[in-house]
Amino acid sequence: MLQQEILGSYQILENCLTSVFKKTFMRAVIQRVLQATVMINSNPDGYRGKSEIKHGLLVLVGIENADTKEDIEWLSNKIINLRIFDDENNSDSNRQPNISVKDIGGDILAVSQFTLQASTKKGNRPSYIKASKPEIALPLYEKFIIQLGNDLGKKIYTGEFGADMKVQLINDGPVTIWIDTKNRE
Repeated sequence: MLQQEILGSYQILENCLTSVFKKTFMRAVIQRVLQATVMINSNPDGYRGKSEIKHGLLVLVGIENADTKEDIEWLSNKIINLRIFDDENNSDSNRQPNISVKDIGGDILAVSQFTLQASTKKGNRPSYIKASKPEIALPLYEKFIIQLGNDLGKKIYTGEFGADMKVQLINDGPVTIWIDTKNRE
């Protein structure tokens, strides 16, 4: 009995320390696009179209084991409210983005990409040890998609988790932004 209590206390302490000293985090690459399409490999038939958007955002997201509901909520809110689109009052000489994807009624195509968690610290072959295993990443990815949809107020288009995909896009600007939930910048 005492052994179970000690083990339980140890597990709680380990979980707390993991969240406090977390060295990895949810990462996202956000691209402002005029168009984006993701095609899914469905061997032996080759690739088939899955999702396509016009004006909006392509979001590539990498999930890590220590990511939490708070990370999902913060990242979704940040993506939805990023003011990276020009409004009609901007002239060519005053190209300051002023409005968000929500403001323009744009769409979002979100694609899970574990390679965003790559570490290139040692050698030339990236290590993906920080990336969550599918049994952890898939539920977090699904929660992220739901949160994005709730925050945007419309359907979020997606790829297929874990599938071989081909992504095509026309980057508008180009505007590409990298965000992580650890630094919150």
